[in-house]
Amino acid sequence: MALNPKFNITTKINKALVEIERVRGFLDAVKLKDDWIADMQKKALILESHHSTHIEGTALSLEQAKSILEGKKIKGVNRDDEKELLNYKKAMDFLSMYLGKDDPVSEGIVRELHKILVKGVRGENEDPGNYRKIQNYVVHSRTREVVYTPPAPLDVPHLMREFTEWINKTEDVSPILVAGIAQFQFVHIHPFIDGNGRTARLLSTLILYKTGYDFKRLFTISEYYDKDRPAYYQAIQTVRKSNMDMTSWLEYFVDGLRSQMAEIQTKGEQLIKQDSQLQKIKKIGLNKRQEKAVKHLIIKGTLSVNEYQSVVSCIRRTAQRDLEELLEKKIVKIVAKSATDPTKHYVLL
Repeated sequence: MALNPKFNITTKINKALVEIERVRGFLDAVKLKDDWIADMQKKALILESHHSTHIEGTALSLEQAKSILEGKKIKGVNRDDEKELLNYKKAMDFLSMYLGKDDPVSEGIVRELHKILVKGVRGENEDPGNYRKIQNYVVHSRTREVVYTPPAPLDVPHLMREFTEWINKTEDVSPILVAGIAQFQFVHIHPFIDGNGRTARLLSTLILYKTGYDFKRLFTISEYYDKDRPAYYQAIQTVRKSNMDMTSWLEYFVDGLRSQMAEIQTKGEQLIKQDSQLQKIKKIGLNKRQEKAVKHLIIKGTLSVNEYQSVVSCIRRTAQRDLEELLEKKIVKIVAKSATDPTKHYVLL
């Protein structure tokens, strides 16, 4: 029996879809500098990798995740957690190859995603990239109570075949809703022993990427889920409690994406103002180091001599000379960070 998802397009869903399309239009029309976009994409990748793995139980802080993804060695962290984070980034990089491509979403792509995710970590002994051959269960993380029993392993191959066929043949449904349905349906089938939640979120992202809804790779939907995990799990469970009607789940899914889009537009508008401010300052005449430092100041608001050295990679004497010139040109002024921290900090005038 072919997959035939049951749902209604409610006013809430329709309104969210309209707002998402509006931000999509904004991103297509707005002219943001490549380096600004690259910086935002880097931050989004860190957030998505951190929050998606955090949902599944990694204990890394966001700051630790950022350092690890920047190639730094962090002491005292669980190496499985570290590897899962790095694997998720690799999986996101894998997805990026499919931006705007018409290639079908094949079972092979899904298997490869899963293989990347669990390589060298907890799920590696569970036959990565291959469908499960045993019955698995979804249990409550705190009570260990079984909250869902997925289909029997013998049913997985044909369920996955029907599932991917549906994704590739659906033309009369918004790609956003297809992505939401796919995320739920994958979790519902639970085709692998481990890593199903991460794979489901990546598959949803893949569908958005392929259909022109990549939003410049600036959204971090897992951040929305991780901020209120009980609501995320409840939204998934609602489908099973409603005779497999996905309406409530889709309301939750599109509202999460809508909130992400609102944040992206706000950041985009801020970047436009920041770039305008930077262009005005650059007319005064700055060297490349000073331009980089001013950009940092526009975004972060404050800068010390030590931070200047780190941001532009220079010795202390050069940093002090550059900052002195910025003072003379009345681009920055000196402030104390706080009453308890007398270190000199520089802010824009």
